[in-house]
Amino acid sequence: MYRDSYSPIGIFDSGVGGLTVAKAIMAELPNEDILYFGDTAHLPYGEKSREAIIRYSVEISEFLYSKGIKILVIACNSASAAAYEALCEHWGLKLPIVNVIDPVVDYVCKKGFQKIGIIGTKATINSGVYTAKLLKACNKIEVKAKPTPLLAGMIEEGLYGTEVSKSLIRHYLEGEHFEKMEGLILGCTHYPLIQPEVSAFFNHTIQILDTPKIVADHLKKVLEETGLRSPSQYKGEYHFYLSDLTESFKEISGHFLGFAPVLEQVRL
Repeated sequence: MYRDSYSPIGIFDSGVGGLTVAKAIMAELPNEDILYFGDTAHLPYGEKSREAIIRYSVEISEFLYSKGIKILVIACNSASAAAYEALCEHWGLKLPIVNVIDPVVDYVCKKGFQKIGIIGTKATINSGVYTAKLLKACNKIEVKAKPTPLLAGMIEEGLYGTEVSKSLIRHYLEGEHFEKMEGLILGCTHYPLIQPEVSAFFNHTIQILDTPKIVADHLKKVLEETGLRSPSQYKGEYHFYLSDLTESFKEISGHFLGFAPVLEQVRL
């Protein structure tokens, strides 16, 4: 299948979390067509093995590639940590791939953070990818990471903004672990949905990094550098595929995106 600058951007995540990245990309690149795949049959990725995440990611990338995408965005921290290198090896030069970790690491270094916290799924935090990359890329930085495994599932159930959400945030974030941090990386693309609550927990005293915006800015730069940015003057078209058509995805996606997306179930 022929691919050029008019071809769509492919985005995938284990569920609704990647919509935070998709929405930021829609805002930053409104003329781009987007194909989104939510692997709701296998969520959350944060509890899966590295081998399973790689297998799911390759299958999804094959599907999206068959639909003619020009670039792939891994809108999932767990998949970015576990499967990015495997996907790059799998596709080689055939398909450019953007993950959600490297743009954030670059941002932290450029802004000169000295003390940074990270929360994410078990798969992301236990991989050590964020910490290793930050320590390698930034000068004299202190990194404090903590797994917060129940948050993604809570968000998938639509319970953000409730007492359940506040209780879980307090359970994971209170104490000395994140004291004196200058900023906090929300190391799961679900977490921007609770960003206001997390910021309020810290009394708005630390910067909560806007990962989706950082990734969207990076994607725009990559598309321009590779000559793949769409020259279209028309608003982009969006297609959403799910491995399992769940009621929670229907509700959350419509509320979050501001429109009711047409959802298509696909068996890979």
